Amino acid sequence: MKPIAVTMGDASGVGPEILLRRFADGLLGEGAVAYGDAAILARGAELLRLHIPLHVVASPGEARPGCLNVVDVGALSAADLTPGELNAKAGAAALRYVERATQDALAGEVAAVVTLPMNKEATGQTHPGFIGHTETIASLCGTDDYAMMLATEDVAVTHVSTHVSLVEAITRVTPARIGTVIGLTHQALARFLPRPRIAVCGLNPPAGENGLMGTEDRDIIAPAIARARSSGLEVTGPHPADTVFYQAIRNDAHDAIVCMYHDQGHAPMKLIGFESGVNVTIGLPIVRTSVDHGTAFDIAWQGKAFTDSLGHALNYARKLTGTAT
Repeated sequence: MKPIAVTMGDASGVGPEILLRRFADGLLGEGAVAYGDAAILARGAELLRLHIPLHVVASPGEARPGCLNVVDVGALSAADLTPGELNAKAGAAALRYVERATQDALAGEVAAVVTLPMNKEATGQTHPGFIGHTETIASLCGTDDYAMMLATEDVAVTHVSTHVSLVEAITRVTPARIGTVIGLTHQALARFLPRPRIAVCGLNPPAGENGLMGTEDRDIIAPAIARARSSGLEVTGPHPADTVFYQAIRNDAHDAIVCMYHDQGHAPMKLIGFESGVNVTIGLPIVRTSVDHGTAFDIAWQGKAFTDSLGHALNYARKLTGTAT
């Protein structure tokens, strides 16, 4: 079984700490290989007073049982560990971890990539065009048709647009894009569900009321849903965004919800699954999942950050690759 790459994230944040603590508690699971800087992990283990047997490998296939195996990028030294501080060098290094792990996934050396958080501001100091993990990995994969999915045990949520202004997000609500996201959502969930049930949100409150509160739902979203249904997919909507999550979670009516913009999906998912949510990039030639939280500089390297999100991200990656136990 191929290992799963876990990028350690920004060294100033909680990512490497979570990785170390998860391993120390025996909860990282077999087949996980860290991508980062061994010097940071070694120094971090000292700060946390953890005994971590680190094993540096040139490739993930050299992993040794019983150790925290590390593909060492060699970007940072122990002196570069600055807990809770914005550090351009750490931001640049975090991007290198993601690039190396993605390249190894594309080469078939790892089964999936699981990412711990980067800090956009820190990385942006050396890479001004940096937007986020999702866009970077999609670019490395040469993929234009991709989407962000947030997943819990109860429901998965995908987005027609994510990291753009609300004004721009509205312009991206097109029949073609909605159809693409519906299709990508189906493809992702069909890895482990025989017939995914997909609900599509409306754009306007409450889904336009048949044109009384905007015509986009009737004229743009509904036709895209009809085309998806005609291709054999189980898709319904457009649903009012203020009730569709209740129907999915309380009444088990939907497996996934397609949302029209970032906060329409993120706000309810952060409420129902802040510690258990998993970020998945769908539409890629590789499997990529991520913890659904940020670098949390305010509590970094203090032993306070919850570690369960990494466990959920690893489990979902294993589910998508068919290696879940």
